[in-house]
Amino acid sequence: MTEFAISNRCKNIDASGIRKVFDLAAKRRAEGAKLIDFSIGQPDFNIPEPIKQAACLAIESDKNSYTVTQGIAELNAKVCQYYKHRFGFDPQATLITSGVSGGLVLALLAMCEQGDEVIFVDPYFVMYKHLVTLAGASSVIVDGYPEFDKLPVDKIADAITQRTKIIIINSPSNPTGCVYPADQLKQIAELAKKHNLLIISDEIYHQLCYDGDVPSVVNYAPEHTLLLDGFSKNLAMTGWRIGYAAGPKQLIEQMAKLQQYTFVCAPAPLQYAALAMDKCDISPIIEDYRNRRDLIYNGLREKFNVVKPSGGFYIFPQAPDGDAEAFCKRALEKDVLIIPGNVFSEKNTHFRISYARDIETLKEGIERLNRMV
Repeated sequence: MTEFAISNRCKNIDASGIRKVFDLAAKRRAEGAKLIDFSIGQPDFNIPEPIKQAACLAIESDKNSYTVTQGIAELNAKVCQYYKHRFGFDPQATLITSGVSGGLVLALLAMCEQGDEVIFVDPYFVMYKHLVTLAGASSVIVDGYPEFDKLPVDKIADAITQRTKIIIINSPSNPTGCVYPADQLKQIAELAKKHNLLIISDEIYHQLCYDGDVPSVVNYAPEHTLLLDGFSKNLAMTGWRIGYAAGPKQLIEQMAKLQQYTFVCAPAPLQYAALAMDKCDISPIIEDYRNRRDLIYNGLREKFNVVKPSGGFYIFPQAPDGDAEAFCKRALEKDVLIIPGNVFSEKNTHFRISYARDIETLKEGIERLNRMV
């Protein structure tokens, strides 16, 4: 078999730990097990009908060619309108991206040089560390345990060096579901201003919030913040890959240039479908997820050390024996599929549950996990 010289850039990126768990789950399913699957981080409701109809109309109207790299003007205008409604002022520039992950890739490639540093809090979304490596920079990972609903501002401040370029903030967080308070976001904003840093604010879950509005660092340092958001979670459009970036014009222009030579553009008919976003009432979905959040938090908190999440659809309990990987393997033997925390962390003490599942499945899963303790 021919072997090629694979780049160190690729060698330095591990295969997703989630995929490894899925391989174990596939083996269990092959043995005939019917798993309670708490692993997948995607909504369990269907794309709203107005979005589906708009997509069908776009396809039938032959809106299937390339769009301009920055995305169709109508959707950029909608994004600007929503941004202004939320924050009270216009963004300097916007860009329609291939999901938030596409925005992350473009922003990191546009900003980072070899030797630069990017700060984010542990636990973190699984892509951050590997995309920083792809961009040639180094990850500076700040310990956020055990109070996941608080930003370790002092630790972030201590981690800033002359090589720091970016701070990534994710609120509500994947994997914890926690929301950072406004006063701590304001402190991060002040750090960005003081050291002339970019904040990448990943807010893909911000519409799925259960205890009041989610604060945003954009309010405190718009000129230093790149907001990344999209429609994957609030409108269940995970496979459609439609997101957006909003922030400093200088950066957005460079991201658009890179998009021209990478993603080219976000999927054309689905950009037109996203124009129907304001025709969708997701308040019943939010209420449903709030009830599920309460069910799983109240169901686990007596046996597990766990912080109550305020957004998204994740909860991040501590493994009772301190070894999350071993606990997840034991859970799989009980036909419950959960993700060990070391997929999202430098530690192996917690595990992630996605509670985007029906009530009966949640109840059965909670009972099985509690029996393991």
